[in-house]
Amino acid sequence: MSLLATFKAGLAKTHHRLVHEIKRIATGSAKLDAASLEDLEAALLGADLGLEMTGRIVKSTRQSFETQGRDGPTLLEIARREVERSFAGVSPGLVRAPEGVTVVSIVGVNGTGKTTTAAKLAHRVQSAGQTALLAACDTFRAAAIDQLKLWGGRLGVEVVAGAYGADPAAIGHDAVASAQARRADYLFIDTAGRLHTKHNLMQELQKVHRVIGKQQPGAPHEVLLVLDATTGMNALQQAREFHKIVPLTGLVVTKLDGTSKGGMVVAIHDELKLPVKFVGLGEQAGDLQPFDAAQFAEALFEDAPNA
Repeated sequence: MSLLATFKAGLAKTHHRLVHEIKRIATGSAKLDAASLEDLEAALLGADLGLEMTGRIVKSTRQSFETQGRDGPTLLEIARREVERSFAGVSPGLVRAPEGVTVVSIVGVNGTGKTTTAAKLAHRVQSAGQTALLAACDTFRAAAIDQLKLWGGRLGVEVVAGAYGADPAAIGHDAVASAQARRADYLFIDTAGRLHTKHNLMQELQKVHRVIGKQQPGAPHEVLLVLDATTGMNALQQAREFHKIVPLTGLVVTKLDGTSKGGMVVAIHDELKLPVKFVGLGEQAGDLQPFDAAQFAEALFEDAPNA
């Protein structure tokens, strides 16, 4: 399956809802009046595209119809263009440290898919011919250690782990040392899920980052926040708060295939200007895909005949 086909399949729920509503609005009256623009705004907000993007699409639509009428671009074409434009200059994929192991910290609240994301990223790296290690720094949830080891065994990626209840920072330190000794290209650190409102847990995350930074200069080189797309705009508040505590370098949005609110990717990027590095479009190891703005916009707004 091509990347575009994967995006279309993963965003099918969001696409169907958006395109159905926009086509209904476009064909509902001979001209685009105030009521039609209000309906368009409601449809875009309903897909969690956010106030900023919704405003831009509505403004562009109004201007286009005032100057060109029905001879100009369609509502779907305008929306697609504005979404793609909002991601101009965004580079997907992982950074690479100037030298030594590149350390990637995976953070977020419980249940977003951090452990699975860490394993899938390690799989991507190894599939590209590079070496990767995984670090089980979620020592509060025994099942998280077992889950990461299970993924590691399945994908052939070594996992550095300690005992349940061990100091996460100590595990992180040992993992960096192990990655250095093996001359690994990447180390992916699976941190414990924590609510952004829990001050002590957020301080602990800062400690993990300080410790690994002393062991490997510049680490962590990436801090990726994993967000569950099915939570819609609640994910925006999570992103705001995590970004205050540990400077984020990018976002990974999971479970896009299970929601009709996939527009939240656009809303969060618009506000925080953080690059969307990867999106999760399924359960398999290969279903974590680098974000592509053009294909994302096309998958959202393609004018399908049966939509």
